[in-house]
Amino acid sequence: MISAIILAGGRGKRMGAKVSKQYIELNGKPILYYTLKKFSNCKNIDKIFLVLPKDEIEYCKTHVIDKYSLKVDCIVEGGEERQDSVLNALEKIDNSELVLIHDGARPFVSEKIINEGIKYASLYGAAAPGVTPKDTIKIKDKNGFSIDTPNRQDLIAIQTPQVFKFSLIKECHRKVKNDKLIVTDDTMVVESYNNKVFLYEGDYTNIKVTTPEDLLIAERLI
Repeated sequence: MISAIILAGGRGKRMGAKVSKQYIELNGKPILYYTLKKFSNCKNIDKIFLVLPKDEIEYCKTHVIDKYSLKVDCIVEGGEERQDSVLNALEKIDNSELVLIHDGARPFVSEKIINEGIKYASLYGAAAPGVTPKDTIKIKDKNGFSIDTPNRQDLIAIQTPQVFKFSLIKECHRKVKNDKLIVTDDTMVVESYNNKVFLYEGDYTNIKVTTPEDLLIAERLI
C-alpha cells in the first residue's frame, strides 16, 4: 500500500490573489486540479489524502474534486503549521508501506519523479528530489555581509514529493510534536532523529507556484 499526502493549505499571501494559490486557474483549471491529476493517474499510488484548511473544504469539494471527478480518498483538516497538517494526515492513514508528501501548489511533478521517489524510499527509507541551484549561493552575517560561498555542486534545492517509509515518518513527526521542534520540511523531520535521506535528481520544471513570477512560468509550462 502506497499513500500520497497532498498539502493544499497555502493562503497565497505572496501571490496577492483573491483566492488561495491552489485555486488560481491555469488554462481554465485550478492549480490543484493538475497536482491531484498527476497522482490519480499514477498506478503506484493507492490512496490520496488531501489536506485543506477547515474553511476551504466545502469549496474544494465542490469546485475542484467533484467538478473534475478527481480521486481523493480522504480529506483531512489542516493544522496551525505545515508540520501539524502533515501529522494530521499521517494519523488518518491506517496501513501503508510508503507515504509521499507533496505540495498542492507543485502541479508539474512528473510520473518519473514520483516513481523514483517510491523506488529510493523503498531502498533507503527516505528520499527526496532536488536540483542544483543555478545561482551562486552566499552565506551572510547578521549585518548583511557575505561571509562564505558554498560549492554550488554540494547544494541541492529540495522539491517534493518527499517519500518515506510510513512507520518512520509517522514516528518522527510524533517526536517532533512532542519535542516542540520547528521544521521546514519533512526531510528535516527524519534528519532530526539521525535518519539519512537519499537525494535524487528532480526537475527544474517541478516548481512550486508561490509568487506572481512563478505564475507566469506556470502558464508557459501548461
